[in-house]
Amino acid sequence: MNGSGMTAPIGGLYERVEHAARTIRARSQTEPRVALVLGSGLGGFADGLAEATVISYDEIPGFARSTVEGHAGRLVLGEVEETPVAVMQGRFHYYEGYSFEEVTFPIRVLAMLGARALVLTNAAGGINNAFSQGSLMVITDHINMMGANPLRGPNDDRFGPRFPDMTEVYDADFRRIVAEEARALGIELRHGVYAAMAGPSYETPAEIRMLRILGADAVGMSTVPEAIVARHMGMRVLGISCITNMAAGILNQPINHEEVMETGERVREQFTQLLRRVIPRLVV
Repeated sequence: MNGSGMTAPIGGLYERVEHAARTIRARSQTEPRVALVLGSGLGGFADGLAEATVISYDEIPGFARSTVEGHAGRLVLGEVEETPVAVMQGRFHYYEGYSFEEVTFPIRVLAMLGARALVLTNAAGGINNAFSQGSLMVITDHINMMGANPLRGPNDDRFGPRFPDMTEVYDADFRRIVAEEARALGIELRHGVYAAMAGPSYETPAEIRMLRILGADAVGMSTVPEAIVARHMGMRVLGISCITNMAAGILNQPINHEEVMETGERVREQFTQLLRRVIPRLVV
């Protein structure tokens, strides 16, 4: 026990990831092939899983707690079109006060459970003037403006190499699959670069102008640390942003989280249809 009365974590990071994976396996027989992280307002997708087992984050050793509205804080294991999946209803954010190790801990656990493909979704602010609220953007690349890297510190070669290649973080084949399925459904899909900021304050108009100059099409406060750790562990990554609001200075109006949630709810059916068709094709 530590001084707070809580059980002290066992071993190093690798051992703690193994411990969390064993805990999950004891609750569910599902061996996920594809893992998903659902962002603000998008968590409803997990409610439709077949053969579902629901585990609260506070029942999984090493998982933090989601404190943000729209993040249910549950891991759901089940099937999508007979494809075994593990779905995170909500994520942890750097701005909540968690370390990058805590933010990305679930990604390492999902990989340890056997998932080789990872779908990262988020609510993002649109920077590209061609975008509009409710647009879905496939992430082609990212810009890390969070001020740190989740791989900083000693490297455990059991997870991955000291200097992982980031030439293609977001898998080109996965991006092609999403584009094909979106066309089949008649969904207009955007493609662009996602910039990650530390938050929790929304960006200033000057910061948005800077990000546009750097080549960003959308901005948010998540996803990038998870994507880096997933690639470190050899997972193939697909990123999809829901443009829930236009970034600061683009429209003459303030930004608020309620708007983010409302837009997420509005696109949920379209988003769900797309994921249901894409997920079976991501099995690797």
